[in-house]
Amino acid sequence: MTQLSDKRLFLLDMDGTIYLGDRLFDGTKEFLQYVRRIGGRYLFLTNNSSRSVDSYVEKLGRMGIDTSEKDFLTSVDALILYLQKNGPKRKFYAFGTRSFQEQLRGAGLRITTEPERDVDCLLCAFDTELTFQKLEDACILLNRGVDFIATNPDWVCPTWYGSVPDCGSVCEMLFRATSRRPRVIGKPQPEMALTAMEKTGFSREKTVLLGDRIYTDIACGVNAGIDTVFLLSGEGVPSDIETYQIHPTWIYNNIEQFVNKLEGVL
Repeated sequence: MTQLSDKRLFLLDMDGTIYLGDRLFDGTKEFLQYVRRIGGRYLFLTNNSSRSVDSYVEKLGRMGIDTSEKDFLTSVDALILYLQKNGPKRKFYAFGTRSFQEQLRGAGLRITTEPERDVDCLLCAFDTELTFQKLEDACILLNRGVDFIATNPDWVCPTWYGSVPDCGSVCEMLFRATSRRPRVIGKPQPEMALTAMEKTGFSREKTVLLGDRIYTDIACGVNAGIDTVFLLSGEGVPSDIETYQIHPTWIYNNIEQFVNKLEGVL
């Protein structure tokens, strides 16, 4: 195991890791300053497929963090890369927000929001604009036998007032109705972390992933063969380690405690 002081590429989950709702966690700005000071790089990796990268740039900007598109890698980015390599000429039903649909169309994919006869794949994402009609359309398509792909398996998305059902919960509803489960593209699959290292040129030994969920964030890092930091500031709790039998390299209460460790305060 390498030391924290050796790390130069930091892969950061967002919801529950660096902020909650519109509240930036203490220590986030100091952490990002630390990474820049040591000549490192950070990338924000998120399974949240309801927002575009532009909206994240704007959101963090309101919190006082200056970012650009190159600082982000989302589960939608990973999905688009996968689809472009595996059947880009297919016709997809996009079960998600208008932002999700626009990102797919912008990548040149054939998208519809109707259960048309020539649709051969259902794409499911975290949908903050969910309607019963979308659930019904999805059941029609799944019972017809189309392929089923989901951006992420997260059960919930954290908010300032608690949690709301995420993509994984919707997929579970669809499974109960159709007995069909999706292929998952985002975390915990290793592709997002592997893509991040490929884009930046850093080795596994120089890379660490930070997140608040054992079964997505930490699992992604483990599956990619990199060190991980489990932060107890979001959904995850210590007992999740035993529940999922997925073991992070380090555990900290929050990003402020983590940056204090990096800075040698603790």
